[in-house]
Amino acid sequence: MKLNRSDARSHRWGLILAGGDGERLLPLTRTIAGDDRPKQFCAVTGDETLLQQTQRRVSRLVPASRTLLVLTRKHEPFYTDEVAGIPSSRLLIQPSNRGTAPAILYSLLHFREMDPKGVVASFPSDHHFSDDEAFVGHIDSAYIAAASQPEMVVLLGIPPEAPEVDYGWIEPGTPLTMDSVCRVSRFWEKPSGSVASSLMERGCLWNSFVMVGCIHAFLDLIRRALPSLVELFESIRSSLFTAAERRALRDLYSGIGTTSFSHDVLAAQPNGLAVLRATGLGWSDLGEPGRVRSVLERKSVQTTRVFRTDYGEDGVLAGKKATG
Repeated sequence: MKLNRSDARSHRWGLILAGGDGERLLPLTRTIAGDDRPKQFCAVTGDETLLQQTQRRVSRLVPASRTLLVLTRKHEPFYTDEVAGIPSSRLLIQPSNRGTAPAILYSLLHFREMDPKGVVASFPSDHHFSDDEAFVGHIDSAYIAAASQPEMVVLLGIPPEAPEVDYGWIEPGTPLTMDSVCRVSRFWEKPSGSVASSLMERGCLWNSFVMVGCIHAFLDLIRRALPSLVELFESIRSSLFTAAERRALRDLYSGIGTTSFSHDVLAAQPNGLAVLRATGLGWSDLGEPGRVRSVLERKSVQTTRVFRTDYGEDGVLAGKKATG
């Protein structure tokens, strides 16, 4: 069922994914923070942590009262201060990190109980956007597209700057009614260099992993790709919002493996996806030191932090003053 525009706005929700371990960036975050905190709890590109930046950005689109954060219990020493003022009802604490698919599915079950008509935007907490105004405009358009195409999950697609092999790629298909929104013809998860070059030449887009969709569209997508995982989570539905939830979730997580929403859901079910071409965002996934260095160099603001990485081609540990 389509929602009219004013009604759809009242059903907007936000989800911030902050449960990852950030292992690839640990050599850098250890240098900055002096401990093993994941990157989302570290001030990598400025004075705010990446999670604080994400919360500030999302607050321009969705009220804080309608935004949930997904965290992982073992990271509690690193996020306690950051979430001190947030009601516990907005914090979804996973017993352990089992990848993005369980984190998103667990969150959707909460959203469904609170607002079955909800339209949810999911935001990674470890990405960089240089233009917040452009970000807000594109996400607003994605909310509108998702409300008008309630069976589709809308991905934010980024025009590529290089044939990146560590990103997911989106191949646009048939245009939909809105400008810049198309069905997804195919999803390519971390292609080879030659395939990435071909995708770039064909006008394919990077997957930013920012997604917007009606709750039922997300759940249908996951159910088609990972039916047994959905069945397990549905089995603890009665415990949600009760004192029994923590134990039920702990038992569930102890028996599941790690699953990726990109690889195991998006790549497996492109028919349920649409993509919005988002230009001018200055987006980067801060998944490895080279990308952080590029962002800091573009920002061109001096800092005294030492940027260290052992990802050089000659294998020699390099040190330099970072800009950020």
